[in-house]
Amino acid sequence: MNIQTLAAKSAGFLLTAAWLGTTIAAPLPPSTPDAIGRLLAPALRDGVPVEISPGPEADLRRQIVNYRTQVAAGTIIVDIAQTYLYYILGDGTAIRYGIGVGREGFTWTGAETVTRKAEWPDWTPPEEMLARQPYLPRWMAGGEGNPLGARAIYLGSTVYRIHGTNMPETIGHRVSSGCIRMLNADVIDLYSRVTVGTKIVVLPSPGATIATALPKRF
Repeated sequence: MNIQTLAAKSAGFLLTAAWLGTTIAAPLPPSTPDAIGRLLAPALRDGVPVEISPGPEADLRRQIVNYRTQVAAGTIIVDIAQTYLYYILGDGTAIRYGIGVGREGFTWTGAETVTRKAEWPDWTPPEEMLARQPYLPRWMAGGEGNPLGARAIYLGSTVYRIHGTNMPETIGHRVSSGCIRMLNADVIDLYSRVTVGTKIVVLPSPGATIATALPKRF
């Protein structure tokens, strides 16, 4: 497997930063509790339970924050370093979700688009993962025991996805093989907002060794 490693201060980092512009995130106190409450209400679809215990720390819970950026409304920005995913609302704010990200050596950076969406997706581990972990199943049907959780959002032609998880305690940690994990309730919420073609930008993690997105092998 050939992985092109990049330094965090590489030209790719500088170009990404220049394209995004200045971004500042801070908690935004809701001025209309009813409207905000409806916007952030936990999604309960297809009988998916909302993760209550163990739950994420307060700063990892879904919330609206100030977020100034030059990207268009509807864009997703993934901040690997801070373990946050932002869905840009277009009025100087964003919905911020806590996420789980790739462990050391498995983070990546770049811009992709959503190419497919799936509810309760099946899981077929990629060849690279099976080579590292040969004990994994070659295929697993979708369901509560599936590590992809309630929804999956597929990124370009890569092996990576934004998906749910059956291990909510991993949110806020660096544990995956490069995919972005979310609480099931959060990924259902994000899934309802994005469409095929939605732009996704994954920011570099300063000081870390990162890799370009691996192409999917069919």
